[in-house]
Amino acid sequence: MAGHNKWSKVKHIKAVVDARRGKVFSKLAKEISVAAKHGGGNPDSNARLRSAILAARAQNVPNDNIDRAIKKGTGELGGNAIEEITYEAYAPGGTAMMIEIVTDNRNRAAADLRSLLFKNNGTFADAGSVAYMFQRRGEIRLPKDGLTEDQITEAALDAGAEDVQEDGEDWVLYTATDQLFAVGNGLKEKNLTPASQKLIQHPGTLITIEDPELARQVVRLYDILDDYDDTQNVYANFDLSDEAAAALE
Repeated sequence: MAGHNKWSKVKHIKAVVDARRGKVFSKLAKEISVAAKHGGGNPDSNARLRSAILAARAQNVPNDNIDRAIKKGTGELGGNAIEEITYEAYAPGGTAMMIEIVTDNRNRAAADLRSLLFKNNGTFADAGSVAYMFQRRGEIRLPKDGLTEDQITEAALDAGAEDVQEDGEDWVLYTATDQLFAVGNGLKEKNLTPASQKLIQHPGTLITIEDPELARQVVRLYDILDDYDDTQNVYANFDLSDEAAAALE
């Protein structure tokens, strides 16, 4: 069990704002399209697509949007082919970042990201120089809703999860990449409904930022990268000290 990550609180606030802007629908649709492109449009035989559809439905994405996203991924709607690309970067202070992009124009996306990084004290990293600091894992979030640590730990282990952590108002379960859907199903059999389940890049070790000004610079870059139209996810290996988190709030 791990303690509360101060940075996760900031991310949660941002997620609420993004939901109000409708950005969540766009990102969920892109994940469905990419999953369909790589594994086919049948969710029964494509675990990643099943998880993406479940995540979309949890956010009340209309079925027409889901069907359209699947067809875009399988090429039934025509148009430019979409690509999934992961870029590695450094933020101010040496914070490592993994930036997942879904785009129909690789050259434009790379040029845009290079410019955003340059203007905000960040740099592209050589391939592999950042990736080793992260592990691809499944992440399942459950609202606490009165669930004790002992209860969620027992349920998580029974369902096949690798680890459980506390994160604010959520319990977070981590799984092997190929066990994400199975663990989610195992929880549902115990009448526990995940708020979200997805594949993530999980940092192995977090760097705690003490300086409020450095925290502002890192979070500013994170926000700018995350707000870029083609960005699907941004992962970083930092946490915030109490002082830095208070300054941002």
